[in-house]
Amino acid sequence: MRYFFGLMVMALGVAALNGCAYVSLPVSRTMPLEEQTVEGEGRQKLLLLDVGGVISEREKSGGLLSRSTPSLVSSIRESLLKAEKDDNVAGVIVRINSPGGTVTASDIIYHDLTLFKGRKKVPVVACITGIGTSGGYYIAAAADEIVAHPTAVTGSIGVMLMRFNVEGLMGKIGVSERTIKSGEKKDILSPFRAATPEEEKLVQTIIDRLHGRFVDVVQTRPNNKLSRLELESLADGRIFTADQALQVKLIDRTGYLDDVIDAMKKKLGLEDARVVTYYRPGSYKGSIYAEASPEAERFGTLLGLIGGGDVFGESQFMYLWSP
Repeated sequence: MRYFFGLMVMALGVAALNGCAYVSLPVSRTMPLEEQTVEGEGRQKLLLLDVGGVISEREKSGGLLSRSTPSLVSSIRESLLKAEKDDNVAGVIVRINSPGGTVTASDIIYHDLTLFKGRKKVPVVACITGIGTSGGYYIAAAADEIVAHPTAVTGSIGVMLMRFNVEGLMGKIGVSERTIKSGEKKDILSPFRAATPEEEKLVQTIIDRLHGRFVDVVQTRPNNKLSRLELESLADGRIFTADQALQVKLIDRTGYLDDVIDAMKKKLGLEDARVVTYYRPGSYKGSIYAEASPEAERFGTLLGLIGGGDVFGESQFMYLWSP
């Protein structure tokens, strides 16, 4: 970092001496994942995999002086492929601190974890540390066991579609919109007009199907002890504290990340093992409680989740808890 700023100062100095306003600065590029040991020792490894922030398949902007970084979906897949090739990876702990995200991104990560389990044949445990709601809980359902910190919040099984209607605002400022379309419903969910009852019914049908898929995923998770009827009664979007979730059987037990690590070592018959994580060069994690990867999206606002902050952007179906 000091080297980079040194180059920048030198470049600015040379430009000033030459009377030139143009400065060429080095632009960082995305590097492959590397491994870091955060705790323990030994040959066998327990991989700590982070699902943090809003779950999305979009790349993250790197700002003015750097390139964008891979999406959370891409990073998780890259991590799983790297772990699959490592014979010393004996287990995976998915640390979740996420309110959820898009339906598609959540489903892709769930799918990739499920395939990884089938191919690698190692235990996978989800540990919800802070928030593991909606899409975060959807992903946790791929694990062999779901553990939640005593102060964690989880649940929020459900789907929502967020959209704005700016028809009234446009009228107040004297701007009108005219769409030429090939069919009556081609501009369904347009922010420039109210949806018709028939359109709302069509969208509700899609939401109901996506909700049914969510319930299917939870019902088929390992260790599920809930009947379909019991699960549907809990799948109305409500959230639960860890002890409540344990009582209604949405999670398997409460405990801390340390407990999950110790239990996995015991299950594998390991006296010791290294807890490792994957990172991009330039980032650093000092312990198992270091915050999620810098490339994981942070908790966003409603505007940030719809069209990347553009109120006229696309609407998205979300497995998301957004109070």
